[in-house]
Amino acid sequence: MYIFITNPNARSGLGHKIWDNIETVLKKRGVSYQVYFTKYQQHATKIVRQITSDHERHNIIVLGGDGTVNEVINGIDGLANVTLGYIPIGSSNDFARGLGLPADPLKALENILAPVRHLAINIGVLEYGDKRRRFSVSTGLGFDAGVCHEVMVSRLKVFLNKIKLGKLSYAGVALHRMASLDPKDMTVIMDGTRKLDCHKVYFATAMNLGYEGGGFKFCPKADCADDLLDIIVISDMPKIKALVLLPTAFKGWHVFFRGIHIYNCKEIEIISEKALPVHADGEPIFLQKRIKACLESEKLRIIGAPE
Repeated sequence: MYIFITNPNARSGLGHKIWDNIETVLKKRGVSYQVYFTKYQQHATKIVRQITSDHERHNIIVLGGDGTVNEVINGIDGLANVTLGYIPIGSSNDFARGLGLPADPLKALENILAPVRHLAINIGVLEYGDKRRRFSVSTGLGFDAGVCHEVMVSRLKVFLNKIKLGKLSYAGVALHRMASLDPKDMTVIMDGTRKLDCHKVYFATAMNLGYEGGGFKFCPKADCADDLLDIIVISDMPKIKALVLLPTAFKGWHVFFRGIHIYNCKEIEIISEKALPVHADGEPIFLQKRIKACLESEKLRIIGAPE
């Protein structure tokens, strides 16, 4: 049986309509399923925690955006007991993009109902203060997190979602925020031994997949199954250069510029001279001066796209 976790508010309220199309196919094929609709923030986490508390095997299908995926993985009690499928209907859909999953909901459903490949992927863990939160795509401190905070309350996102250009909301806010950004000094410690003192940092991000922010290919070589986090630090460059460089990240060309630093590690600690915005999979977290990121010991089984 498939358990669908559906965000009816995804894609500016079109989630219900998309679900109706999905359900029509399920009924026509006689597929056994249950559906849960999220009603408030963190509801998906609560639902999935209850479902997986029996420690039995479950097929959980997410119908929503990266934020819904994040809530779902944070509710899973025992990653190894779950097979996760994803039908992307969010604004950025970086989880689907990074895994090469179909963008069209009905094609994504077909991929789930007739899977040809499964992947065991890493799941990240963000630690801040006395709290922890899982992430599937990325977590970061600084500029990229600030963009996520602003997009969440932006009317631009709602408008662009309605005309199917939702991912551009991140690009628009990013360019605006970059122009007024005041970079901060940070200390980055990788695997407890490698310490970097970074000056005028725009942001420091740990990535499990290659894309974030609606298609920015910040870590082109990120591999969610290699037991490593890919780290990107953008620092010590004039603001005008950062503004020019940002659009090149859609193609991954930013890596050829000075001031772009990419590393690999199993765990990272980032310490800022000033409390800055933090995000996990684009979901805003209160301002923090210090964060840590690592990987869960268990991997999550994903219904992958055909090779």
